[in-house]
Amino acid sequence: MDASSASQIMIQNGHKEAKRKQHESSSKGGWNSAMFIIAVEVAERFAFYGLSANLINYFTDKLGQSISTAAKNVNTWVGVSALFPLLGAFVADAYLGRFKTILLSSIIYFLGIVLLTLSVSVIPLHYRKAVFFTAIYVLAIGEGGHKPCVQTFAADQFDEDTPEQKKTKSSFFNWWYLGIVIGASVATTAVIYIQDNVGWGTAFGVLAGILGVALVVFLLGIRTYRKESPVGSPLTTVAQVLVASAKKWRVSETRNHGICSEDDEIDGVYLEDQPKPRKLARTKQFRFLDKAAIIDNIDVSSKKRNPWRLCTLNQVEEVKLVLRLIPIWLACLMFATIQAQLHTFFTKQGGTLKRSIGHHFLVPPASLMSLVGVTILIFVPIYDGIVVPMARKITGHTSGITMLQRIGIGLFLTIVEMVVAALIESKRVKIARDHGLLDSPKAVIPMSIWWLLPQYILTGIVDVFTYVGLQELSYDQMPDTMRSLGAAAQMLVVGIGSFVSTAVIDIVQAIGSRAGGSMLGDNLNRAHLDYFYWVLAGLSAVNLCVYVLIARGFVYKKVEEGGLEFGLKMQRDLSLHGYSEAEK
Repeated sequence: MDASSASQIMIQNGHKEAKRKQHESSSKGGWNSAMFIIAVEVAERFAFYGLSANLINYFTDKLGQSISTAAKNVNTWVGVSALFPLLGAFVADAYLGRFKTILLSSIIYFLGIVLLTLSVSVIPLHYRKAVFFTAIYVLAIGEGGHKPCVQTFAADQFDEDTPEQKKTKSSFFNWWYLGIVIGASVATTAVIYIQDNVGWGTAFGVLAGILGVALVVFLLGIRTYRKESPVGSPLTTVAQVLVASAKKWRVSETRNHGICSEDDEIDGVYLEDQPKPRKLARTKQFRFLDKAAIIDNIDVSSKKRNPWRLCTLNQVEEVKLVLRLIPIWLACLMFATIQAQLHTFFTKQGGTLKRSIGHHFLVPPASLMSLVGVTILIFVPIYDGIVVPMARKITGHTSGITMLQRIGIGLFLTIVEMVVAALIESKRVKIARDHGLLDSPKAVIPMSIWWLLPQYILTGIVDVFTYVGLQELSYDQMPDTMRSLGAAAQMLVVGIGSFVSTAVIDIVQAIGSRAGGSMLGDNLNRAHLDYFYWVLAGLSAVNLCVYVLIARGFVYKKVEEGGLEFGLKMQRDLSLHGYSEAEK
C-alpha cells in the first residue's frame, strides 16, 4: 500500500469517527434527557415543601417555640439552605462537574430525609430536637449541591447553536418551573395532611421513598445526558481580571499598548468534550476592567504570559457580565423577603380561621400553599401560550417581553400582594374584635380560610414573573463557564431574602416593644400583623423604584457569532425591549 492510499484511508477513518461523534452528540440531550433530570428536581421540591410548608407548626406545636422564634428559625434554615449552593457551584465547576455533583448531593439529601424520619419516630425524646436540627441542616448541605446544578444541567441538554432548540429553551424554563410546582403542590396537600392526621414519621417516610425512586430514575438517563467536564473555578477568572486591572490602573490603551484578544488561550487547554466559551463582543461598561487585557512592555518582554497580569478580552467581558447581574440580584432581595411570609405568617393566619369542609374534614393551614402551585399550573400555560404570543406581536421580541421586564412586573405585584394581605388581616382582626375573641388566640374566628385565597394566588403569579424571569436571566446572562455559579447566586437571593425577613421581624418587634406593644406577638388577634404587611409593602415600593433605575442601565450579553449580520440582528432585537439605549 502506497503512502497516498494510506493517507486516504486515514482521512476516511477520520471522517467516519467525526460522523460517529456527531451522531452521538445529536442523539443526546433535548427533552428526552431533560425529563429524567426534571424527575429528580420534582422529587427534591416535593421533599423540601413537604418539610418547609409545615415546619413552623412543628416548631410551635411540637417543640413549644413562640411564633416569632419559630418564624425566625424557619427563615434561618431556608437562608442557610440557599447559602450552600455557592459551595456546590464551586465544587461542580472546579472539580466534579454538574452530573456528579447532582448525584452526590441527591444521595446526601436522601440520607438527610432518612435521618429526619428517624428523629421524629424512633429517636428518644431527649435527643429528638438535636437530631431533628442536625437532619434539616444535612438537607441544607444536600440542597447546596443540588440546586445550582440541576436546572443548569437540564438547560444544558438544549443546544444553543441550534435555533429550534434555543427557542425551546426559552419555554423550557416555564415548563421546568411548572414541573417542580406540581411536586410542591402535591407535597403541600397530601404530605401535610399525613403530618396533621397520621404522623410526622409516616409523612417523612413517604418523602424518603419518593426521593429514592427519583434517584433511580435519574440514573436511568445516564447514557442520554450531555455532560460538560469541570473547567476550573470561575472565581479564579474573576479574581485574575480584578488583580490584573488593578496592577495596570495607570496603563492606557495606545498604539504601543494593544489589547489581548487571543481569547481562551491563556490556559491554552480545553478538554475534548468541553466546548470553548463563545466570543463576547466588547462593551463600554466597566471600562476600567479593560486594562487587564492591555499588553504593556512587561507582558511583551515576558516569555510566558502571566494570567494574573494579562487577561484576554473575553475574560474581561465575562467578569463584566457577572458585575452587571449583581445589582439585579440585590434588587430582587425584597421579592424573596415577601415570599418568605408564605412559610411563616401566612400559615399561622390560616390556623386561626374556619377551616372546615363538610362535617368531618379540616383543611390543614399549611396546605393552602398548594394554592400557589395551582395558580402556577394554571397561569404558566396561559402565559406561555397566550400572553407571550400576543406580546410578541406587539414588541417583536422572541419572548414577548424581556427578562428584565418580566422580573419588574413581578416586583410590582409583590406590592399588591402585601397590600391585599394587610387588608385581609385587618378584616380578620375586626371580626375577632366584633365577636369578643381578641383575648382568645386559640379560638376559631368565624371567617372562612378561603379569604386568604387572593394573597396565595398573587404569590403564585409573582413567582411566575419574578422567580422564573430571574432563573432565565441568571442562566442566559452568565458566562457559559459560570452558569452553576449564576444558579447559586439566584439561590443566594432567596437565602438572603429570608435573612432580611428575620431582620425586619427583629426591627418591628423592637419598635413595637418600645411603643409598649407587640406587633408580632403569639396572640395574632392582639398583634398587628397587618402593620407588618404594610411595612413590607412600603419597602417593596422603594425597592421597585431602585430596580427600575438599575434595569434602565443594564447591558445584555452580546456574542460575536455569524459576523456583522448577527450583531445587527441582535441590536434590532434588543432595541425593541423598551428600556434604554444603554441596553443595545
